Amino acid sequence: MSKKAAPPPYPPLPPVGKWLPVVALSWFVPGAGHFMLKRTYRGAMLSGCVLIMFLLGLMMRGYMFEPMSGDLLTTIIYTGGFIGNMATGILYFMTKWFGYNQPDIAGHTVDYGTKFLVAAGLFNVLAIVDAFEIATGRKD
Repeated sequence: MSKKAAPPPYPPLPPVGKWLPVVALSWFVPGAGHFMLKRTYRGAMLSGCVLIMFLLGLMMRGYMFEPMSGDLLTTIIYTGGFIGNMATGILYFMTKWFGYNQPDIAGHTVDYGTKFLVAAGLFNVLAIVDAFEIATGRKD
């Protein structure tokens, strides 16, 4: 019987000052962390995708979540949606600052718009993790 060798462990994290600005900038402006790391093509693709998905959600008059308490399911859904919306950084803050207010109507279009808004934030979370891994040297 042959034993498989364990994969090598991740290298230790570099100082926080090296990767924290990249992660913070990646959250605040989608794709900007990649631009900071000189990954312009990847940064342009990520920022474009997040921006287009967010704008489509706004054009469909999607709902912007706010934390709400109540029963467990309501708390999970509204808090999770709020975190997803907040993950878009400046896009979320601009919609709030400019007074975006969606109508309280039922319909498929509004539902899809809500999903697009949250999905834009979740996609930006993936971009933040990617920028973190590049900044720490765990990914080329």
